[in-house]
Amino acid sequence: MLLFYINNQRYALACQQVVEVLPLVSLNTLPHAPEYFSGVFNYRGKVIPVLDLCQLMHNKPCSQYLSSRIILVKYWGGNAANSSVVGLMTERVVETLHKSDSQLVDANLQIGAAPYLGKIILDEQGMIQCLRIEYLLSECEQVFRRC
Repeated sequence: MLLFYINNQRYALACQQVVEVLPLVSLNTLPHAPEYFSGVFNYRGKVIPVLDLCQLMHNKPCSQYLSSRIILVKYWGGNAANSSVVGLMTERVVETLHKSDSQLVDANLQIGAAPYLGKIILDEQGMIQCLRIEYLLSECEQVFRRC
């Protein structure tokens, strides 16, 4: 799991979904895009859309710490034959964790406005919320199709 912060809360992504972790880069903005859509950039000859997870989840842009990063993730959009790469801007990407599925706790909560909130990891510092990329990006899929 890749561990990062959003608004001083810890979150994690499954490493299998992560393509690469990049420093913040200059983004080209697109007119009339939603606030959580930070822009696009050229990654090895491909145009990559970038979402600001802080803006999407907490209605404020990510702070630019030295450890703020763009996490490139694989996204299939319901079609494994048509995968793409999407950037997720986050604060303080700090470490990786090795956790098995049996160590993840199901909170048994269904939040309609946040279906991307997955299971929880408990450790000595508190809780880490796992994100389910497939649900996070499904809300933003129309923006990606235009890129």
